[in-house]
Amino acid sequence: MRSPRTRGRFSPRHLAAPALALAMLGVAPLATGQTPATASGTPAPVSVSYGSPLGQAVKGQFLSYNDFHGAIDPPNSTVNGTPAGGVEYLATWLKRLRAEGAAEGRTTTTVGAGDLIGASPLVSAAFHDEPTIELMNQVGLQVSSVGNHEFDEGVTELLRMQRGGCHPVDGCQDGDGFAGAKFHYLAANTIDKRTGLPILPPIDIKFIDGVPVGFVGVTLEGTAGIVNPAGITNVRFTNEVETANRWGALLRLFGVRAQVLLVHQGGSQAAPPNPIGISDCNNFSGPIVDIVKGLNPEFGLVVSGHTHKWYSCTLPNSSGAQSVVTSAGTNGQLITDIDYTLDKRTGRFTDIAAHNVIVENGVRNADGSWQQNPDKTYVRNPALVDPAAKQLADKYRTAVAPIANRVVGRITADINRDPLANGESPLGDVIADAQLARTTGDGAQIALMNPGGIRASLPYGTSAGGEAPGEITYGEAFTVQPFNNLVVTQTLTGAQLKTVLEQQFVGYQGQTTEKILQVSAGFTYTYDSTRAGGDRISNLALNGTPIDPAASYRVTTNDFLANGGDGFTALTGGTGRTTAPGFDVDALVSYLGANAPVAPGPADRITKIG
Repeated sequence: MRSPRTRGRFSPRHLAAPALALAMLGVAPLATGQTPATASGTPAPVSVSYGSPLGQAVKGQFLSYNDFHGAIDPPNSTVNGTPAGGVEYLATWLKRLRAEGAAEGRTTTTVGAGDLIGASPLVSAAFHDEPTIELMNQVGLQVSSVGNHEFDEGVTELLRMQRGGCHPVDGCQDGDGFAGAKFHYLAANTIDKRTGLPILPPIDIKFIDGVPVGFVGVTLEGTAGIVNPAGITNVRFTNEVETANRWGALLRLFGVRAQVLLVHQGGSQAAPPNPIGISDCNNFSGPIVDIVKGLNPEFGLVVSGHTHKWYSCTLPNSSGAQSVVTSAGTNGQLITDIDYTLDKRTGRFTDIAAHNVIVENGVRNADGSWQQNPDKTYVRNPALVDPAAKQLADKYRTAVAPIANRVVGRITADINRDPLANGESPLGDVIADAQLARTTGDGAQIALMNPGGIRASLPYGTSAGGEAPGEITYGEAFTVQPFNNLVVTQTLTGAQLKTVLEQQFVGYQGQTTEKILQVSAGFTYTYDSTRAGGDRISNLALNGTPIDPAASYRVTTNDFLANGGDGFTALTGGTGRTTAPGFDVDALVSYLGANAPVAPGPADRITKIG
């Protein structure tokens, strides 16, 4: 959807094949104005000036957010103590900020940095994230990069999200069709192996009072290692910097000298201070630092994401000039408000300044604290609700309520997903046990669960569904495991199983990482992270009997892992694969019902030394 203050648009669809060829020419970057790099290790506050304009100054405003993850409902969490989020509140704050920009004579463009969908609550996921796309249309999003979670259901489904059409299996469940995204998804570094071209437009151009501003959109290069390989077999993900600079050079060739990179990769601040300011850049680090360092200087603004952190930074690009780098956290709880000025004569940025704004949704008490309901949820402020966004969201809330509020089991206490010192979590134990129970008919002896697939803890208290304390609803279970992965069992040798566990410390493309797989009851082992790679795992045993490297074992995982996700490539060497009925969440739901009440797992199956 285009803001009414955007004067024009040049569609990247007209550039596709010839544009790629021109981009390969590698035209050298033009010089831009520079600001001195900061003397200290902490980047300067986020405000950059590239000098006075030579021609008429044109004012603009970007409003950005990232990692929305289908968070239609307000999360019961705060941003530094302020309750925030919920799509009907996001819509209101976007309108307020646009009005402020208009009062200053600024043209507003609303942009995103990926993961708008995927890992979504049931209200969106039950309808294959169509509700989120429709709501992003309604709140006025205009252009976004793809993120890794846009690929959760594969490339074909992502293309449906952009172009519209009913789901090939479930149809249009709401009965009124699906038109797709009005905004442009950009995927410059997602390359179709068959054509050599991006699967979606790589760039977009908006005209601000006649001055073109170009956008390049990329996801992180490591996307292939963190999504289900089955859905991305025909694409590859190229380097963020090389891709951005190639398409940026093409934009420059077309006269576009003010450029914005929308990139689904990021960084994070580190305390002190605590809490970390939402618009600060304290002790900043992360992959985005080196990405910006390699960018052509035309990229005056980098809107980032993926890490779910908030920050507003200035970081040096390839020329030594400073680029403004932002992130708005996650779940629509923040909006980044970015003011900028363009030189109408040169077409370049002359000033950029950014800060984050909280999507506040609460009601204050007289003492300034936030009002809470008896169940400890925050009281929402009706004065901050956007009626149109609420009406659309309520349509899906009503449709999903009978599914979401169905009680499926009981627990004895909160079951936490947070790992203990050994990398194991109480909820990780429960999920692994559930998947083992689901597949004993296929001869399963051991189950392994990736920690990144556990998206929330199981709460003992009452939720919005109104169930009794200790009762777990389907909606709560789905929030824990929202990916609809299949549960598969395959045969591995003891030696292969050890290799799988060694890969907990070396992730995708050899990156150093530590992803401790959660394990089912009866399987135990020891690891020493100080030892050399490939020699960290020892004392593997099943029900007290040492694992025999030459023997065969039936091992259950989700299909994301079985297909090599998260860098666990050794799992692709299994044989005799079988698939259980339903999805991973169904295994959890069945276990919670059959074993009610379920206690937190002991988290004592893995021993860490060193």
